[in-house]
Parts: sequence; structure tokens; C-alpha cells
Amino acid sequence: MTDTTLAQHLARFAVDSTFDSLPADVVDSVGLRVLDTLGIAVAATALETSKAAISWATEQGGNAVASAVGVRENLPPTLAAFVNGVLAHSLDFDDTHLPSVLHPSASVVPAALAAAQHHGATGRDLVRGIAIGLEVCVRLGMAGFDPETKNSVFFEHGQHATSICGAMGGAVAAAVIGGASADGIVDALGIAASMAAGIIEANRTGGTVKRLHCGWAAHSAVSAAGLARHGITGPPTVLEGRFGFFQAWLHQSGRGEEITDGLGDHWAAPGIFFKPYPANHFTHAAIDAAAALRNRGITPDDVRQYVLGVPAANLRTIGEPIEVKRTPQTGYMAQFSGPYAVAVGMLGGGGLGAALDDYTDEKATSTQRREIMARVDVVPDERCDAIFPHQFPAVLTAHLHDGATVVEEVLTTRGGPDRPLSFDDVRAKFTANVTGLLQDSAATDFAALCATLPGITDVGTLLDPLRRLGPAARPSS
Repeated sequence: MTDTTLAQHLARFAVDSTFDSLPADVVDSVGLRVLDTLGIAVAATALETSKAAISWATEQGGNAVASAVGVRENLPPTLAAFVNGVLAHSLDFDDTHLPSVLHPSASVVPAALAAAQHHGATGRDLVRGIAIGLEVCVRLGMAGFDPETKNSVFFEHGQHATSICGAMGGAVAAAVIGGASADGIVDALGIAASMAAGIIEANRTGGTVKRLHCGWAAHSAVSAAGLARHGITGPPTVLEGRFGFFQAWLHQSGRGEEITDGLGDHWAAPGIFFKPYPANHFTHAAIDAAAALRNRGITPDDVRQYVLGVPAANLRTIGEPIEVKRTPQTGYMAQFSGPYAVAVGMLGGGGLGAALDDYTDEKATSTQRREIMARVDVVPDERCDAIFPHQFPAVLTAHLHDGATVVEEVLTTRGGPDRPLSFDDVRAKFTANVTGLLQDSAATDFAALCATLPGITDVGTLLDPLRRLGPAARPSS
């Protein structure tokens, strides 16, 4: 096949990228992302939306050969991918690529896991498929990133880039694991493009549908790869064509060079940011800055006023309207509040500094936290603007009752390449997520398997412990 279109270029890259050609840091990163993604999925089983998704999936029937977190019986691969994708994205705790602001693993990992069980693939096959799928997902997201406005064109059109690009990356991962040729991968991309979807109005006015987005993306990915395997074809110009992916979603020509430049030489996986805290990524630096104040010995009683400086583009998400952000009514609202992030950092949280138990409805409405939040102003900061969106920085100024002023700057985001999480950090996050749901010995064994993922001969043995979970330890929401 001659590489004449972008889809063909990606397909040739996928076929040529063998496991042995993967850089060591890519292999290590994939293992960590499987550990992280599935830990989040376990933690999400208590949600009512998760129970609804599982109930729907178990009603469907079909060729039950794949595993889903929290489901004792096997499911068809598409439905296992759906369930795992829903769970992986439901807690706003999944990894993030910057500056595209994609959450790649929540779609690609579930699709790859389901395909691996369907085809009896090994750990090496799984790692290769995930690495390639993440690469495709991120590059498509970057093709829709506008460097002049520092924003995703997908988002400006109300589209959820995570699920749209995730379906495409997941389809390539599933096709690769299934042994597809380059032509078959082009077909999978061409089919997935007609399935990829997601709008983000729920972020603005409510609704739980966003939690389904990565599930549907993973479902579409496995479906597209399967349909291509059975002979359905897709257009080779599916990305850049007159009526292709870029025109349909971006309403303009995509930045094709983001797909082709350095493909096969530079890998996205190691640079994708892990989330240390279960909240909107824009709030993480505020947590760190407030924690730094606490580590100096400054207490909430010492502070008269906090001024949280953030990129101007982040204000509408974590600082406006300020009256709402200072008084979140639920734990979910608190995840998107800059003032609440300051409260978490000042008081200290669980896990790596903030854990799911720090974002309960009870804590979001507690008197102690409300008193802190009432003293937090969120303002635009020019220095943060210059760094955004390659980092999500914050500058926290504390005006003390004794007249002193203390400033803490956090200009790099924890969990990214400049401040990476170690294996022990990700394992600690996983352990916090599964506590009360998975036995300690099973959690330890699972983390060990993820650390040596290429050595697994049967992916089903990796997932089996996650099917039989204990009673939910956290309140559903």
C-alpha cells in the first residue's frame, strides 16, 4: 500500500511498529496506564451511572469472551469495552494529554483489553496495541489544537475530543491486536470515524451522559475493528477528505503535520499527564500551592485572604461564577472549584495529597471548608497565561492577619514529564482507589502484573480479580 493519505500513513506506522521497536519508556508507561485506568474503573463501580451501564450491558447477550470490571460473567468484547470505558472516565481521575486536553487512556485501554481477550493476545500484543492507539488518539487531538488561540477547535464546537479521538485511537489499537493489515487498519479508521461522537453540553447544564462517552468510544473502536475484519471498508481519505473527519468535526483543514511529523520517532505515551488528584486538572496546581503554604506552617486561621492566580482560560471552569465556586453543593461541583482546591491543600487530603474521599458531598458543604473558600478570589495571571496550555499553573498569594504576604508558585503540573509520578506513586493511587473493593493481596498482585505487563500470556488472568469486587465503600452519586 502506498502511503498517500493520512490514514494510510498511520496504518503503515502501526504495522511497522513492532513490540521490539517500542522504546523502553513507552512500554513502562503503558503498564502504568493500565494500572491507573483500571484502578479508577474499580473505584467508579459504586456510582449509580456505573450500575446502570453494567445492567444495560449484561442485558445484551452475545459472544461472551471478555471481562469487565465489576461484572462476574463474561461479556462480548464490545460490551466489555463499553463498561470499562464508562468506569474509567466517570470520576474525572483519568490521564490527560496537554495541550490537546484529551483523556486518551480511558477509551484506548478498554478497547485494547477487550480486543486482546477476544483474540487471545499476549501482554506484548496488548502493550503494542495500546502504545499505537494512544499515539493515534493524541495526534488526532493535536491536529485539532489551535496554537494561536491555545484551545481545542473540537471544544469550541461543543465536541468532546476525548471520545471522538478516543474512538479512532481505540479502533487502531483493536485492529493491531487483531492482526489487521495496513489496509485493514485504514478500514477500521474509516469505519470508526462514522461512529466517533460526543458533545459536552452536560458540562455546562448538567446530566450524567458524559460518563458514557469513553465507553461508547471503546465500544465503537472494537466494533469498527471487527467490522473491518469482516470486510466492511472505509474511505482512505477519511481524515483530510472533502467530507472527512477534519471537515466534519473541525469545519476546516486539520493540522496534518501533527499526525505525520516524527511519527514512529517521538511517542506520546510517556508525556501524557497522570492525575494525582480526582478533580478537574485546572485545580491541581492550586492544591499543590496551598499544600506548600501548609508545609510552611501556615494554617487557615492565619490567612485573611487568598488570591489564586490561574490562566485566564481556566477562570470559567474553576473560578466563575465565584459565588458558586465558593459554595459547591456536591462533591462533583467541588471537583471544578478553585476555592475548594485551596481548601483541600490547606487541610491536607488522602492518597497523593487529595483522594476521592476528599470530594464527598459532606466535605464540599462543610463549615470548615466553606470558611476557607469564602476567602478565596480567583483571578487571571499573566505569567500563568504564558505557560498555558502546556501546563496548568497557579500562583497562590496568602495575605495573613499579621500583615505578611506569602506567595507560592506552582508552574508545572504534577504527573507530567516535568514532575512525573513514579511507579510507587501510581501504585499508591491505585491502592487508594481500590481499598474496600479489592483485597489487599489481589491489589498487590495486580500492580505487580502491570509492572511486567509484556510477560503476561493471557490477558484474562490480569482482569479476572477485578470482576469479583467487595462491597462498595464509597457513597454512590
